[in-house]
Amino acid sequence: MPAITVDDVLVLPRLPRLDESTSFRPVRRLTTAPSGYEGEGFPVRRAFAGVPTSELDPFIHLDQMGEVDYAPGEPKGTPWHPHRGFETVTYIIDGVFDHQDTHGGGGTITDGDTQWMTAGSGLLHIEAPPEHLVLSGGLFHGTQLWVNLPRVAKMIPPKYQDIRGRETALLTTPDGGALVRVIAGEVAGHRGPGSTHTPITITHVTVQPGAQVDLPWNPDFNALVYVLGGRGTVGTDRRPVHTGQLAVHGPGDALRFDADTRQDANTPALDLYIMGGQPIREPVAHYGPFVMNTRAELIKAVEDFQAGRLGVIPAERIPHTDGPTPRS
Repeated sequence: MPAITVDDVLVLPRLPRLDESTSFRPVRRLTTAPSGYEGEGFPVRRAFAGVPTSELDPFIHLDQMGEVDYAPGEPKGTPWHPHRGFETVTYIIDGVFDHQDTHGGGGTITDGDTQWMTAGSGLLHIEAPPEHLVLSGGLFHGTQLWVNLPRVAKMIPPKYQDIRGRETALLTTPDGGALVRVIAGEVAGHRGPGSTHTPITITHVTVQPGAQVDLPWNPDFNALVYVLGGRGTVGTDRRPVHTGQLAVHGPGDALRFDADTRQDANTPALDLYIMGGQPIREPVAHYGPFVMNTRAELIKAVEDFQAGRLGVIPAERIPHTDGPTPRS
């Protein structure tokens, strides 16, 4: 699980030591993601399954894509499909993905890179492994997070952010036992490169076996801790967690998590994808690839897609045999 890393974490800025007055967030809910398939058939874990929308706000959906080691000819992506009313944040930990949309955004992202696509008023896009990866096979692992847009931003023009892994803000703990990658928002005064419409923070934290992390967290944000790989505990009451589990936290000023001293051979550390944001607290109407406020707005989104108003597939595009189909 390379993502972006450094040879010596001790050269990085340190998280502050938290004092006894710190209010650590309790674990309110612990769920295990069911497995499924997306797009043309690549395996995913549905990380938010079973969690009430009110506890996720401003987030809508999270897929952990892989981790899977493809044989030659096996790598898969998605066909052209529409989005409206929210943002997709695609983070690649291992492997390579090509992206293209009908608003001119896109590119290739690989280890530690993030593609941040603001669908806004609507577009079509495609995500697919490059031809050389299809031919060779190889390891693929990443996440895709859906971030809701508030009513006032639902119909803004689409936007694309290409965030390279090297742009990520990197921190460590006072004892150097973890690597904190700040993708968006702020952790302990260190800001990530992602530009957000809704105030949020996204981090990827790797905790070495036996290490503990006390992570300051905006008290106005919710806090969702998803286990990408490994085993450990969350909260001051040390709730056990493992790969594919999500810990929804209650109120407080900081998060605490520990990595087990012994990890599996294929997951040598505890890897966590941590999300938090200021709740929008607006009605959510969600149907497939559209996230709006009302049913009437959903109907309009489907009608606009069917009428071709969300974009036209460009002549120069990522090779694919299928036309645009709504993504569930």
